[in-house]
Amino acid sequence: EMLSPTSAIAGMGLDKDVALLTDGRFSGATRGASIGHISPEAMEGGPIALIEERDIISINILEGKLDVKISNDELERRRANWKAPEPKIKSGYLARYSRLISSADKGAIFTI
Repeated sequence: EMLSPTSAIAGMGLDKDVALLTDGRFSGATRGASIGHISPEAMEGGPIALIEERDIISINILEGKLDVKISNDELERRRANWKAPEPKIKSGYLARYSRLISSADKGAIFTI
């Protein structure tokens, strides 16, 4: 849920200047340029996992495209060095949920 980050951006008066791009989910209480449900997700090694501080990202709303302005060689270097992070929650319902839910691009449904 991205309500806290979007509220923080708006609270600082930056909602007209800053875009929030995330593989997280939105409840609908957002304002400003907020793009969510990016998939495949960072946890799966999707391109969003390879973005670094100061990378420039182009947003094309009409075409539904996001492009990070780095070379393919740099993107491949980052992909080769990427390692999946350890899950923060390792037991209980949320751990089971994260193991069994498919990516948003596959419907975010249970896979059994």
